[in-house]
Order: sequence, then structure tokens, then C-alpha cells
Amino acid sequence: MSAIAIHPTYYSRPAQVRTTVRLTKRGRLVVTMFFLGIVLALLTVFGPGSIATGEHGTPVPTKTVVVGEGDTLWDIASDVAAPGQTREMMRRIVELNSLSSSTIYNGQELAVPLK
Repeated sequence: MSAIAIHPTYYSRPAQVRTTVRLTKRGRLVVTMFFLGIVLALLTVFGPGSIATGEHGTPVPTKTVVVGEGDTLWDIASDVAAPGQTREMMRRIVELNSLSSSTIYNGQELAVPLK
């Protein structure tokens, strides 16, 4: 007698093709930076132009104040500002003198708008 071995045949389904793209952290960073660069380039090209004109502005009448020992910008602004307008006067003094902050120093000369 002879033995016959029967092996069952398994049919497998065809492999599924992946249609999604998976990015690594570095890949996501590169894609993000690429799109940010495009946005920046578009804003630079199509952004608002200069609003400067060829005409001179009206000069603001000012007086010069020398900062004394213990003076603050608030004190100087409150001396020349209308009641309740000290904060706005501080902003104008900072703008007139091109100050980077509200810090002032003893002996510093400031242009202060007249009332």
C-alpha cells in the first residue's frame, strides 16, 4: 500500500495597495516649512505697499525737558497732559523721541508736546 499525502491548497487574496502617505516627524516639518515659505513669499509679493507720501507732515510743537533725579515718564507726561490723558501723552512722548521703552535716564533730554 502506498500513502498519498494530501495538502490543502490555500488561496490568498491579492495584496492590498496602500494609498495613503505616512510622513515622519522630519517629513512633516519639511512640508510645513515649505508651505510657510510659500505663504511668506506670497505675502511679500502681494502684501500692502508703502503708504508714505511725498508731502511733509505737520510738525508737532514741542518743548525740551531735561529728566531730573527721580523723574519718571509718567510724571513728565502728567505735567503736560490734559486730565485723564496721561497714558496717551506717554505714548506720544515715546513716539516723538523714538524710545524703545518707557525707561528714561537722569539728564536725558526729551521732546514733549505742548498742551
